[in-house]
Amino acid sequence: MKEWTLSYDHWNPEEQPLREALCTLGNGLFATRGAAEEVPGNDYNYPGTYLAGGYNRLTSDVAGKKIENEDLVNWPNWLFLTFRHQEDEEWFDLDRLEVLEYLQELDLKQGVLQRKMKFQDEHDRVTSLISRRVFSMSNPHEAAIEWTMIPENWSGQIFIRSGIDGRVTNNGVERYRDLEGTHIRVEEKGPTGEDLYYLSARSIQSEIKVSMACRTRIFRREEPFVCKREEVGMEDFAGEDIAVDCEQMLPIRVEKSVALFSSRDFAISDPLGEALKQVRCSRECRIIKQRSAQAWEEIWERSDLRIEDENGHENQGIIHLHLFHLYQTVSRNSMGYDIGVPSRGWHGEAYRGHIFWDELYIFPLLNLHDPQLARSLLMYRYRRLPRARKAAVDEGYRGSMYPWQSGSNGREESQVIHLNPRSDRWIPDNTHLQRHISSAVAYNVWQYYQSTKDIEFLLTYGAEMILNVALFWSSLAEINPRRDRYEIRGVVGPDEFHTGYPGSDSQGLNNNAYTNFMAAWVLRRALEITRLLEEDTLRKLQVRVGFDQEETALWEEIASKLYIPFNEQGIIMQFEGFGELEELDWEKYRRKYGRSFRLDRILEEENDSVNRYRACKQADVLMLFYLFSSDEMMEIFSGLGYSFKPEQIVENIEYYQAIASHGSTLSRVVHSWVYARSDRSRSWDQFTEALKMDIEDVQGGTTSEGIHLGAMAGSVDLVLRGYSGMEIRDDVLWFNPRLPKQIEGIFFRVRYRSHWIRMHITHQKISIDFDKGWADPVEIGICGEKHTFQRDDHREFEL
Repeated sequence: MKEWTLSYDHWNPEEQPLREALCTLGNGLFATRGAAEEVPGNDYNYPGTYLAGGYNRLTSDVAGKKIENEDLVNWPNWLFLTFRHQEDEEWFDLDRLEVLEYLQELDLKQGVLQRKMKFQDEHDRVTSLISRRVFSMSNPHEAAIEWTMIPENWSGQIFIRSGIDGRVTNNGVERYRDLEGTHIRVEEKGPTGEDLYYLSARSIQSEIKVSMACRTRIFRREEPFVCKREEVGMEDFAGEDIAVDCEQMLPIRVEKSVALFSSRDFAISDPLGEALKQVRCSRECRIIKQRSAQAWEEIWERSDLRIEDENGHENQGIIHLHLFHLYQTVSRNSMGYDIGVPSRGWHGEAYRGHIFWDELYIFPLLNLHDPQLARSLLMYRYRRLPRARKAAVDEGYRGSMYPWQSGSNGREESQVIHLNPRSDRWIPDNTHLQRHISSAVAYNVWQYYQSTKDIEFLLTYGAEMILNVALFWSSLAEINPRRDRYEIRGVVGPDEFHTGYPGSDSQGLNNNAYTNFMAAWVLRRALEITRLLEEDTLRKLQVRVGFDQEETALWEEIASKLYIPFNEQGIIMQFEGFGELEELDWEKYRRKYGRSFRLDRILEEENDSVNRYRACKQADVLMLFYLFSSDEMMEIFSGLGYSFKPEQIVENIEYYQAIASHGSTLSRVVHSWVYARSDRSRSWDQFTEALKMDIEDVQGGTTSEGIHLGAMAGSVDLVLRGYSGMEIRDDVLWFNPRLPKQIEGIFFRVRYRSHWIRMHITHQKISIDFDKGWADPVEIGICGEKHTFQRDDHREFEL
């Protein structure tokens, strides 16, 4: 890994699924995996193309039950490009050839995927092939492939097949392969008579239409080369065979440009007509690359984060890779579309492209670099507020209950049962009881408002979401007269391992500490909003949401009396009864499976249950120290009537670190963050492990199904906010740096309340530059002291 380049210097089919995910190209609207163009699909090559928000539902027969799932659809394969020498020979496939040289590089700075190959076939013909691919960031409907072929020791005619392959299914995740996977039907295809061909497909249930049109041009000596073309007559395939005469050592260039449109697009008449119009005026590949590179340059100018550390370019390169995949998933091309932030990107079919709580780890970066994009993405949740309200009513509650997994329309998309790939058994899935997702939605809304001071958004959309979530928590919380405390029962916390009590038939757990704390936080924010709003606006919101003055009095009471379980040593218990669970032989399992493993699947395979043990998949209680500063935590605990002191934070961290299996890629990010104040050396160790989660596929096969966007964004945010000590509190942007010794300095830009601010932080000083602008002065806090900044300000502070 270099500073701006992810590279592989050898061909290895076994690594190809991982490389495909990491080399995905996208632009916030479409994305295509980094599969080889020449292989339509096999055990190691999966050319998936995905439309942001392009879902479809199918019903499958599973374990004697009919189960409906909504999936991110794999659309037709526009990559298809291959060749052969004679009509009776096999088509080009590296797996059937002797690979003499191989280099694959992903250029993160410009968004270009390149392969350089030299190979020898069974007739001793040696060919060099350079493949370049771009998915335009400047025009989200445009993509291109460029092949440069050099016949090293032969001359003669070859046949190039270029096409759009509609014979695709959702087959990219092994454990889903027993489910129905045919999500599209090809509606029309063919040539146009002008060296163009097209294919339109429609999803079976959701009826989304995607149209693709292609043009393939041949160049020799940099001039267009006229060739004989013949339509390929295969079902659900649109394309042509092109006969090309080749001369030894004379390069030929093949350029394939494609236009992609969908029925979800704005300001179009029909997707196919737009695709044909676009491809008719498509430019040469170099122009497409150039314009896309200019768009990437603007992204990097806003969002690049530089670290000066002991590992040279390696860590910097991974940070660039993580930012690259964030903006391939959501970019300014996504703005205005009804798109959420999927936990696995649009990079594969894992988790079916659904939207989880991973937004918690992603929105901070967007708030501070592209707030307009963050605002647009928050509207995904607002548009699904009616569905969240209905879900609450259906369960007997008020307000809004957001789903743990969200897709097209905001219904609960969590599986009822899921397959344990270790035991091959289908087991119940109760993760939908993670009601804390509603608090995450409210938290993201509030953090956006704090970083932008976008009062118009808060009044129009944000307040309604937060107030609905507050109403939900107040209807879910029940008073326990014996304790004189409010309790929340029958839920699942972020840990996910524990979904019920051992030996109990009931679902869920009581008084998950994170859930209850977040409920108290939401109620306090809701009360703050009611005080912030002027009387007429508040009255209208009360009518819309369905609460009154008596309700706010109840919110006050619940926010001061929610129960948080502690043990006698002052450790926050993950949930009520957690301390009574059995000890686990951690040494046995870590010796066998390493430092990160899915303990729940392992124990289920052994006919045991993780519900019996004090063991965590990922941070649960520790999420509180991730989301809130010690000052904020003390404020909430004090308001709840608990005496919690800052020194208890370290004790809680050590308690839960010892029983974490790190079965989620998010876990290392959180553990690194919470160590940033107490043990910077351990924080750095956890940070470097978090960086490797995807690039080294630490979980053993999960990255190939789709990158982990929350972990990627979270690792960058760990440097941006965690090590800089950045937080927004009391209308002040605070910095309290705690750089690990391995980092000499960090450099970044942030957008805060309409100011662009350049930051350079070292162990010795902080440099702050305010760019030219029009916004009002703001207060910046440095190590406890507040300073007023305005446009064109530049100051340095000794640490």
